[in-house]
Amino acid sequence: MTEAATPISTAPTIDAIPAVDAAAESGVVVWHRRGLRTADHPALTAAVDTADRVLPLFVFDPTFYRDSGLACDARSEFLHESLAALDSQYDSLGGGLTYAHGDPVEILSRFRDQGWQVVASAEPTGRYGRERDNAAAAEADVEFVAGDGLIREAADTREGWSDHVEAWFTADQHAVDSGDADFVTLETPLTPDRVADAYDIDPTKERVPRGGREAGRRRLHHFADSIRSYPGNISAPSDAEDGTSRLSPYLRFGCLSVREVYQHIDEHAPDCRGKQMFISRLYWNRHYTQKLADWPGWLDTAVNPVMEEFHADNHDPALVDAWKQGQTGYPMVDASMRCLRETGWLNFRMRAMCASFLCDLCQQPWQIGADWFYYHLIDADPAINYTQFQTQAGVVGTNMLRIYNPRKQVRDNDPDGEFIREWVPELRPLPDKFLDQPEKTPLAVQDEYGVDIGDDYPYPIVEYEAARERIQTKLEAVRDDARRALQRPEVAERASLSRRGRGSGGQPSADEATADTDDDQASLSEF
Repeated sequence: MTEAATPISTAPTIDAIPAVDAAAESGVVVWHRRGLRTADHPALTAAVDTADRVLPLFVFDPTFYRDSGLACDARSEFLHESLAALDSQYDSLGGGLTYAHGDPVEILSRFRDQGWQVVASAEPTGRYGRERDNAAAAEADVEFVAGDGLIREAADTREGWSDHVEAWFTADQHAVDSGDADFVTLETPLTPDRVADAYDIDPTKERVPRGGREAGRRRLHHFADSIRSYPGNISAPSDAEDGTSRLSPYLRFGCLSVREVYQHIDEHAPDCRGKQMFISRLYWNRHYTQKLADWPGWLDTAVNPVMEEFHADNHDPALVDAWKQGQTGYPMVDASMRCLRETGWLNFRMRAMCASFLCDLCQQPWQIGADWFYYHLIDADPAINYTQFQTQAGVVGTNMLRIYNPRKQVRDNDPDGEFIREWVPELRPLPDKFLDQPEKTPLAVQDEYGVDIGDDYPYPIVEYEAARERIQTKLEAVRDDARRALQRPEVAERASLSRRGRGSGGQPSADEATADTDDDQASLSEF
């Protein structure tokens, strides 16, 4: 992470835009944050239904360009590309996207003071985003428009949730045409490129997909045509890079809506196991987003109170740094962590393995790892990243003994060493059979192939069997207390992963207790 650059000194404020001075010229401002599209956009549709004049607005918030914003430069670039694409979408409607820079609440309040109504799509957000949105509602009268399939009214139960979401998935998408409103654009000196220059955005990650709706649509169409091969591509990272949908960054920034992806796959993909597995993942997307909407504590508080501060006393910066830099002595972990840092992507199984390695085998606090993932991932979605990291770290109180074996992951998902050799070139000369445990490579073999374990590549920072035994003992000591905590209604509600298929107290069945099985996607009945 780098220090933030000097803020844009000449960024315009609302006072510097004469077009908004007269209340007679007011209308509805559509404040874009993550929904960077015009298709199937609930707030935009609400604006068009409300007023004749609609002003689409994006505010470059300095907070997200600082170190504390937890956004790598590559994700900022993806955002900027998506904004340029959104501007083009509004151009086709007869308008354009207005840019501002500064405190969003202050800017939106000035619009409100000059007679404009402000709407935005309701979206569960991260720590700062939630505070910002609450302030925008309270101080700038921003109306947050639902329409993303979530249930936001208070409820004691989520029974019937799956029916609600399924109805949303199959409902007509929101549609806006060029003649539906007068789309207003206010000229400012801001552009995404100028903001990137001012904040010294200089992405170094490679193989990052291009942002924007059209790039997302091309990927969607390609995936629908190749979906039959999806089930065999999800676990091995080399296969997953091209064999999975890779739609997650487009969903995270709202270049595509989850519903339009569902409907395209439902209509255009051939009926097969891959289609059902992927549709199941779209339900999981809504499920975990609902979880964050219900309880924002997922971002920084252990779901199970018994697990709060579970590894706090074991925090070891040296172990954490070795994990971050891919220097753990476990090739599959190191290849995954280097791939994450260099590309901003990692398939789900490898994300889970790395989370388990940090929190189970190294016994380090989960928040550190979750924030590191969130910083580097191009598709970093708070609802997915933090719920999944907590789950894999065991602090939910379910699947507590789901511990990944990083050696077995080499044998199962990289048996020919393709992934490891790409990201851990120190081990490239070694024969395949030594890549799961390079520290066991005979000295004669090391000499023959020019690889010195301990010099060219580190010995393991923890010994697997001993580390696994330690964490199992530690988890078993608190498992009964964690189970009792899960009986408390407020804890059970936020910890539950589905309405069906779980045993008493939300604990996994015997066949769920290992992390190294080739688990399938959930059936739709589990929601």
